[in-house]
Amino acid sequence: MFYIGIDLGTSATKLLLVDAQGTILNTVSREYAVSYPHPGWSEQDPADWWAAVLGGVPELLKGFDAAASKIRGIGVGGQMHGLVALDTAGAVLRPCILWNDGRTQKQVEYLNGVIGKDKLSAYTANIAFAGFTAPKLLWLKENEPENFARLAHVLLPKDYINYKLTGAFCCDYSDASGMLLLDVAHKRWSKEMLDICGLNEAWLPTLYESWQPVGTLLPDVAAALGLPADVLVCAGAGDNAAAAVGCGVVGAGGCNISLGTSGTVFITSDKFGVDKANALHSFAHADGGWHLMGCILSAASCNKWWLEEILSTDDYDAALGAIDPDKLGQNDVYYLPYLMGERSPHNDPAARGAFLGLRMDTTRAEMTQAVLEGVAFAFKDCVEIAKAQGIDIPSSRVCGGGARSALWRQILADVLGIPLELPQTEQGPGYGAAMLAMVGCGAYPDVNACAKALTHVKSVTEPDPARVKTYEARYQTWHKLYPALKGVLA
Repeated sequence: MFYIGIDLGTSATKLLLVDAQGTILNTVSREYAVSYPHPGWSEQDPADWWAAVLGGVPELLKGFDAAASKIRGIGVGGQMHGLVALDTAGAVLRPCILWNDGRTQKQVEYLNGVIGKDKLSAYTANIAFAGFTAPKLLWLKENEPENFARLAHVLLPKDYINYKLTGAFCCDYSDASGMLLLDVAHKRWSKEMLDICGLNEAWLPTLYESWQPVGTLLPDVAAALGLPADVLVCAGAGDNAAAAVGCGVVGAGGCNISLGTSGTVFITSDKFGVDKANALHSFAHADGGWHLMGCILSAASCNKWWLEEILSTDDYDAALGAIDPDKLGQNDVYYLPYLMGERSPHNDPAARGAFLGLRMDTTRAEMTQAVLEGVAFAFKDCVEIAKAQGIDIPSSRVCGGGARSALWRQILADVLGIPLELPQTEQGPGYGAAMLAMVGCGAYPDVNACAKALTHVKSVTEPDPARVKTYEARYQTWHKLYPALKGVLA
């Protein structure tokens, strides 16, 4: 039997065809645009996602004629937090407000300052961040009352795909955790938050565990995709939870670092817990447990911005190859990676990126190195918060496009001072989504068993003890830069 995993990303949708033994038989990627209608805003048309799936699935199955009739299940892992607003007919009311959109600063200040962080944490296990869905709904209510008046369904991006596939309004607990509307501890919608946001619970989707089936394909959709109508669609997961599953980070005591467009530190637990400072998110995991997560809004996207937009090159290998290995831990240039503001630990949508320490003899290679190091230091900010809570992180899996760079993995290992394990399969969210579909279809008894059977480590990057010390000293300097510049660049 075969399974389709869908990774609904910010820049592209990636589709995987996977057999029950975990072998990836084919992959397809369909790109689309992000719209920035105002500074700090970030939007997408959900029709572009659906077009990517409608066109991508037949392409995925091309040359695998026998596979089409043997597809058992579909799972979707998707970008979190985005507000997909639908009317009573299921039509999209406006472009989706994305996870990295910063327009809701006023609403965040209201939620954290007037409602109060203590109450928000008691209701949802989290405080308000600009990217979360609840502040977006308040923004919609205040700024587009005509759209809010027509609101009948609130979905997250991957749930819109599930709706188009099955007709079901559904969401899993991992993705719902990032809406600031879920009582994460009890896995139910928070009545208090619904009242605060002026929402009717009927507008919110039905909640499921990530592996649970939510329906089968609609007949016309099955025909368009070239699939049997009885294909099961599981609830799926937020991209970070799906990536953790795809990397084998399930059960208690695991850690996954995702070096993608954004960056996350994902720490698993079999018990519910909250970061006392609320700098880390407390979310449900796709395996049925929970996790703490730190999120940096610009990770691999910093390198893409620097090389493509500033240096006008797409030769990543040449740019990173110019970095002198002997200068690792010795760079005099510092970089703050806050191109879209920052979430963990600063919760500051007004934060800005910056290069510091430039001199007349500063080279392009040193600035490129500073970008890689600045992102690594931002990850360390999140790890240090977890360590302050008494959480031990002896090692971590690492995934995402940036993790393909051996140099960046080495810098990250040296900055964090821990070994980093690169999974055999690099298609984290899509692979994890396919695994969830396998569990939903009964191929494996649970997510842990599936992960144990299908995920393996390809290589380990060990930290260099000498560079760990030099990077620790440089981190202490870097860590002082954001407080020094806060408010200056806003």
